[in-house]
Amino acid sequence: MIFRDFIDQLKTRGKLVEIQHPVSPEFEASRIAKQTKAPILFHDISGSKVIMNLLGSREELASMLGVPKEEIIRKLSEVSPEGEVKLVSDSPTLEVVEEEVDLTKLPILTHFEKDGAPYITAGIVVSEYEGSINASIHRLMLAGKDKLAARLVPPRHTYLLHKKAMEKGEPLPVAIVLGCDPAIIYATSTRVPVGKEFEYASALKGEAVELFECENGVKAPHSEIVLEGYIDPVERVDEGPFVDITGTYDLVRKEPVIRITRVIHRKDPVYHGILPAGPEHLLMMGVPYEPRIYRAVGEVTTVKNVVLTEGGCCYLHAVVQIEKQTEGDGKNAIMAAFAAHTSLKHVVVVDEDINIFDPNDVEFAIATRVKGDIDILTITNVRGSSLDPRGAPDGTTTKVGIDATKVLIEKENFERAVIPGE
Repeated sequence: MIFRDFIDQLKTRGKLVEIQHPVSPEFEASRIAKQTKAPILFHDISGSKVIMNLLGSREELASMLGVPKEEIIRKLSEVSPEGEVKLVSDSPTLEVVEEEVDLTKLPILTHFEKDGAPYITAGIVVSEYEGSINASIHRLMLAGKDKLAARLVPPRHTYLLHKKAMEKGEPLPVAIVLGCDPAIIYATSTRVPVGKEFEYASALKGEAVELFECENGVKAPHSEIVLEGYIDPVERVDEGPFVDITGTYDLVRKEPVIRITRVIHRKDPVYHGILPAGPEHLLMMGVPYEPRIYRAVGEVTTVKNVVLTEGGCCYLHAVVQIEKQTEGDGKNAIMAAFAAHTSLKHVVVVDEDINIFDPNDVEFAIATRVKGDIDILTITNVRGSSLDPRGAPDGTTTKVGIDATKVLIEKENFERAVIPGE
């Protein structure tokens, strides 16, 4: 599936909102995307097409995977990163080649009032160095007509590849991919074995991912736009402020500069923008951790489903559904969830009769099945998320697990009334 195919599918299913009139890249597009939430295609942002909220709901993610929404986690937990990758000699991305770089021609968006500059938010940075390859989404701040500032988080793979090249005084070649197969977008947001992002995408798709070689030697997937360049081994600039998943501003840091040497793209390309702290950002950050929690909890009890909740920024709060076998299963599930996703702050464990996608049902479980002094587990002074505004300066926090499952020997006391035929 190419990027445009998925957009066409959304349109055919009546899921795509289209805006025909001109929209400003400064605040207006983001404001509309935040209000709309559904996939939205702008036909004229500075004369270009822009899509936002592309994978902004579990329904869109389920459509991409070809499964019902309730089966997403089961599907993802069963896929291993062992698909086929093919190197091809040509690509529709090469329809237009621009040797003279001017990034201001792209519809790069300014999202919030204190943004440090316009930001590329859906750019997959593909990097290669000494036989090692990585593909992952990074926020990229416009720093000049041919320059971007990249937030590289230690000790993740792009950071390590850049560090390795930097220690030898060499630039790190990269290809920044915008608008590719949604399975690839999802795969590059997922923690997989080193260098296996494209193999994982291929396994998700059930067919080989095709890559073509850019001028700087980096292999990239077919896409709407590719920015070819190098991460400078020396130059750094202030990056930020930028709004992260909690909807609050991240710190300003000195970050490496990417120098763009060539721009290639399809004719009339569709630019992909992710709204910071918007539904697509939350989903892409959170869902990849759900299979990890699912598998970990499955090692200690019978797990039925997992969700990282929207109210918890799809990152800090989880609800875990289990088929309770023995007393203590709930607390074991709590500890397994925290071990699987170290940024997790609060977790609630519930029974099979609780709809984990319904916050009211989860609250009902807490209200009727929790006794605070024995069912709430508090863990202090542990590593948390750097994105949590309430975290300590050293990165530690307090985590809370809530066992909202029935007491097995008293389960008849928790039976929920049912109206026949309801």
